[in-house]
Amino acid sequence: MTAGGPIPGPDGRLRCPWGLSTEDYVAYHDEEWGRPVHGDDALFERLCLEAFQSGLSWITILRRREGFRRAFDGFKIASVAEFGEADRERLLADEGIIRNRAKIDATLANARLLATWSPGELDTLIWSHAPAAGRPAPRTVSEVPAVTDESTALSKALKKRGLRFIGPTTAYALMQACGLVDDHVTGCVARGGR
Repeated sequence: MTAGGPIPGPDGRLRCPWGLSTEDYVAYHDEEWGRPVHGDDALFERLCLEAFQSGLSWITILRRREGFRRAFDGFKIASVAEFGEADRERLLADEGIIRNRAKIDATLANARLLATWSPGELDTLIWSHAPAAGRPAPRTVSEVPAVTDESTALSKALKKRGLRFIGPTTAYALMQACGLVDDHVTGCVARGGR
């Protein structure tokens, strides 16, 4: 990310600078990032992808997202919770995903735990940490935080319930990706009122 404000894309519309850095990012920026995501399976997918992104660039994950979806059966919690040792070994050998043992093990453990929760419980827990409305829009990407009080509280709440690989920075990235916060910069075509 640069420290700048919105810049015009090839279509002349203003976007967050990172949203124009690669073709993959344009659609993700315009159509997905910062838009509300609900549903336990959909939030589980975002939670897993953000965890896999830890220490890597998001573009690495974005370009492998379909591979992740195939490997993890569409991130259906009930299905992933049933994965056994053969599935774990398959995932560790799958070149279509990030083959990080700790992240794969965390994904499987999280699915098993979440399968014991009531329907909608993950959605409710995550969205209960959305900040109050009225937060000022960032003017530049340098004003976008990496961690907030809300993301720290969300991380603690998820860890307290037994979920793994979800620190405050990962929790904030989840909040951004799932629309709990709108960190599109002022003037960006994707900011608010979609």
